[in-house]
Amino acid sequence: MTTLLAAVVEASDRVAATSRRLAKRDLIAACLRGAQGDEVEIAVAYLSGETRQGRIGIGYATLAALRGAHANEASLALRDVDAVLERIAATQGKGAAAERGAQLRALFERATPVEQDFLVRLFVGELRQGALEGVMIEAIAAAAGLPVVDVRRAAMLVGNLPTVARVALTEGADALARIAVALHRPLQPMLAQPADDIAAALSQLGTAALEWKVDGARVQVHKAGDKVTVYTRSLNDVTGSVPEIVEALGMVAARELILDGEAVALTPDGAPQPFQVTMRRFGRRLDVARMRSELPLAVYFFDCLHRDGVSLVDRPARERFDALADALPAPLLIPRLITAEVAAAEDFYADALARGHEGVMAKSLDAPYEAGSRGASWLKVKRAHTLDLVVLAAEWGHGRRSGWLSNLHLGARDADGGWVMLGKTFKGMTDALLEWQTHELLARESQRDDYTVHVRPELVIEVAFNDLQASTRYPGGLALRFARVKGYRPDKRPEDADTIDTVRALYAAQVARGGQ
Repeated sequence: MTTLLAAVVEASDRVAATSRRLAKRDLIAACLRGAQGDEVEIAVAYLSGETRQGRIGIGYATLAALRGAHANEASLALRDVDAVLERIAATQGKGAAAERGAQLRALFERATPVEQDFLVRLFVGELRQGALEGVMIEAIAAAAGLPVVDVRRAAMLVGNLPTVARVALTEGADALARIAVALHRPLQPMLAQPADDIAAALSQLGTAALEWKVDGARVQVHKAGDKVTVYTRSLNDVTGSVPEIVEALGMVAARELILDGEAVALTPDGAPQPFQVTMRRFGRRLDVARMRSELPLAVYFFDCLHRDGVSLVDRPARERFDALADALPAPLLIPRLITAEVAAAEDFYADALARGHEGVMAKSLDAPYEAGSRGASWLKVKRAHTLDLVVLAAEWGHGRRSGWLSNLHLGARDADGGWVMLGKTFKGMTDALLEWQTHELLARESQRDDYTVHVRPELVIEVAFNDLQASTRYPGGLALRFARVKGYRPDKRPEDADTIDTVRALYAAQVARGGQ
């Protein structure tokens, strides 16, 4: 029996309405049990707030305008929606925009008003029902009757949860168990947790490997004979954009390698360029030779996940590091210090900052490579800054934050007494703070739309952040990176908040020392 879009919409609404993790799992599992074949992949993608085709490139206003004519009863199948998105993705050339619009209009006319609302939020990336990857993995395991650990491992190795879900639900345990590390099929990258400082990191890890934390583009490189493929952190193939990396690996004697590393654009004197400058090299299909001459890339590898027929992901880090050092020449290796001494580690950290890097990584020597996991065996120590900013607006939260104003719009003062937005954050907030700020912000409401409450700029908040970056999204031309709330400052008035000139001076100093 064909699965209707309405079944997924209902599951999504019910998942969003509960904050209980087990309830979310069971609701998703029940929905997935009713899907067949590739419907499983579509349902998992939609319940994760994504489509199998990615973003369709059409904005909220255009999509919202399609919510006119509609169906009175639900009859739209999941496969129908997926097929329309496939056709839209394939529509190119002259008249493509009009054709895509016509296909979307026809789709919306077949949808009920509730389904139309779901599709708008899905297509613009605003469908947040609290079905994060961890919950989805548990739901897939429950729906298939398989151990969670087996589904999680397959997801880490494949890097595509909808595919894992289809295998688990339609082919079973044996097929799932056959999923293994494979060349030219990227793994999800292992991630790190923050540490307050060097001493805290070593206190947690003991003897650890300290490495430069390069503020570049994460790359995973696969080599099989003469074929070299380069993937980004999001598992996109960017081989054609980075010939330096391909050439560097082509000179290596090992026949098979899967490597984890960072690529960074360098200045003429060898200092690292800001992150957004490095990212200009990625995704480029034209003028690659010119861009290479203008923004040469260096690549530093810090892990080896596979070598000459042997998977190393389950081996301790010390073995993977040895395999890496044995396979690559020194210029391709990340500088590393193994120590338990805080003083030595502090010197290494200071040297990394002096060279323009954003900090260091501290890594356990005994841990396996936990693909896709933000485990406690990798810690990052970075410099951080704080600013006193004013809350300009806040967006309603989702999942456990439903009913609270959560994602804050942050602004600095300009010379005319107005406000310049620098970014958003929902990080660093306790439940108590969420409850308090919802009350206080609603008391200062000036206007609102479906998702955002705009407020009088009266509350000053101290915000920590790692770096500033150039941005065309915000009118001041700058944006905070990794902003998080330290706390409100009731002792400060809006006129005491930091100015955009202060922020620009911080950015100029950051660029001068070679950081982002």
